[in-house]
Amino acid sequence: MDKKDLKKMNLTPIEDLIEEDFGAVGTAERDQFEMECDVFVIGEQLKNERLKAGLTQEQLAEKIGTKKSFISRVERGHADIQLSTLAKLFRGLGRQVRIRVLF
Repeated sequence: MDKKDLKKMNLTPIEDLIEEDFGAVGTAERDQFEMECDVFVIGEQLKNERLKAGLTQEQLAEKIGTKKSFISRVERGHADIQLSTLAKLFRGLGRQVRIRVLF
C-alpha cells in the first residue's frame, strides 16, 4: 500500500510517525533512533539463535569466555560491541555473521 491508500483508510504511514517522533532521515535524532533500532534487532537475533541452540545466557557466556551479564546486556541492546565480538557471539552458536553495507 502506498501513502495515498493508507490516508484514504484514515491510517498514518509508519514513516510519518517515525519522522514526527524522531525527525527526518539524516538528522542527529533520527540517526540515533535508527542506530538503537539496529542494536535492538541484533540483540533479538542473538537471543533467538541462543534459544534455538538450547543454551542459557550463562552457557553461551562460558562457551565464548565472557560473563552472563554481558550476554544479557547485548541481548537487551545495552552493550556497544565490536564486530569481532559480534562474530564471536554468533560463532559460539554455530552461526556466521555477514555484514552488508547498503548505499
